[in-house]
Amino acid sequence: MRGALRVPLRALSPRDAILILLGAASMNLFSFFFAPTHESSIVVNTHVSSQDHLDVPPGVQDALLPVPLPPSPPAAHTPDVSRQMPFTELVSHAPGWTIFRNLYMADGTLFILTDDPESFPDIKFMTSTGLPALNTPESIAERMPTSRDMSFISPAEARRRWVGIEATKEPNRIYPVEGSTFLLNDPGQFLNHYYHFCAELIFGAWAFWYGTFTGTPSSSSVPPFARIIFPHAHPEEWRDGPGMNFFFLRAAWPSLAVETRPDWQDRVLATALRAGKPNSRAWWFDTVLLADRSAAFRGPECGERTQRTAAEAIKGVVERAGRTGFLERGWWESVRHEVLRFAGVDSHTLDIGTRAFKRAERGSPATGGVENVVITYISRQGVRRHLVDEDHDGLVRALVELCDRRGWELNVAPMERLSKEEQLALVARTTFLLGVHGNGLTHLIMMPLTPISTVIELFYPTGYAHDYEWTTRALGMKHFAVWNDTSTTYPEVTWPNYPDGFQGSQIPVHGPYVAKLIEDRADGKLP
Repeated sequence: MRGALRVPLRALSPRDAILILLGAASMNLFSFFFAPTHESSIVVNTHVSSQDHLDVPPGVQDALLPVPLPPSPPAAHTPDVSRQMPFTELVSHAPGWTIFRNLYMADGTLFILTDDPESFPDIKFMTSTGLPALNTPESIAERMPTSRDMSFISPAEARRRWVGIEATKEPNRIYPVEGSTFLLNDPGQFLNHYYHFCAELIFGAWAFWYGTFTGTPSSSSVPPFARIIFPHAHPEEWRDGPGMNFFFLRAAWPSLAVETRPDWQDRVLATALRAGKPNSRAWWFDTVLLADRSAAFRGPECGERTQRTAAEAIKGVVERAGRTGFLERGWWESVRHEVLRFAGVDSHTLDIGTRAFKRAERGSPATGGVENVVITYISRQGVRRHLVDEDHDGLVRALVELCDRRGWELNVAPMERLSKEEQLALVARTTFLLGVHGNGLTHLIMMPLTPISTVIELFYPTGYAHDYEWTTRALGMKHFAVWNDTSTTYPEVTWPNYPDGFQGSQIPVHGPYVAKLIEDRADGKLP
């Protein structure tokens, strides 16, 4: 054969034979003691005896090899799902937030492969039908999940549906979706809103993911994720009008693949049971964070106390670590830094909080260690919900007087007139953020965390909502709700209330009261 390498062969000597036998024995011993342990799985056994009998189609045989593993980050080793079916593992759970390893989907149903369904939470605390949420008995009932949405599948049933024919050595009809997936089961109803998307859904997802896989502020040990899937939202439904949602998502995770309802339907149709066929295909998801708004509202922290879905996520991982309250300082910083860097914010500004805490820890008494106090008042005078015009003017005068006297910086910002980059550059330096209850306050998630970082939310008298109060505290900052010339803050309990006038243009505020609140907070008189 032209071009082939020819090696002359010689007879095998006794010495060669002994060396070969010793080498084979050594390899066998090494494999016995040091072979890697594999995850619990159903493995297709291609060497079964004729005495094995299972309730499966002719020619299909396998063996179960259960090896339980503790929760851990996604493994670098990917199981060969063409030859084995790993059992589904519950890595972490709180109402509305569940991390699985080895989750399956076929024909639109999420399948948990297990021989012990009782070891998993009730599916109503994990998922829903994904329909729009209305506060009516009918809507609540129609969002309760059924086995069509999520189902437990036994090993025998999984074999019947998805295992290839051993006699012809056909692979399993299971197709891997490798890498970590955020499967966000919320309807489009809540996605096209900056607060609900970034400061609730993504905020809660990152808190749960981070809190499950690491206990330090560094995100280096947090597993990366490959994709985000919105099975109930069309491409335009997760984007908000001002464009903050797509900007935030693409800035925080530039490589993230986004799938929406049409993509999910492709996956559903590809795995639907075909006419005349006794079995079907399935998708195998490596590691999945399943988030579901309706399921979170069935939990006590969201449904009965805060009405914040992310509250269940944070409470779940904090309590699992044997603590109370919130995650440790800095858990959000890696996400915040990525978004602000994308917006062009320099490193010196990004480190405002770090420098402030270092100064405070060294005993710096002035303004919580903050070098330059920056007050940003988000003016809503050009939109529907806003202050009485005269009170707006009075508030600006009081803030100007305060900043002139103390040498602080004041920004009166109609955010709708600024570019996204300008808005983020401003809030990245802000120590005190204030404004009427509204979407602009969502920018608090981009504020630097310092010992005196504060959000002041202006309400119509007796009106109240938890949105920004809870989110502020979850980041380790202080929140004050102000009604004209009175205020409240945690731990005082105030329940949501939406009186006539809450959404109107006659919201009063006493400017000098707000200015004094800010000054007292900066001077350490209001911890």
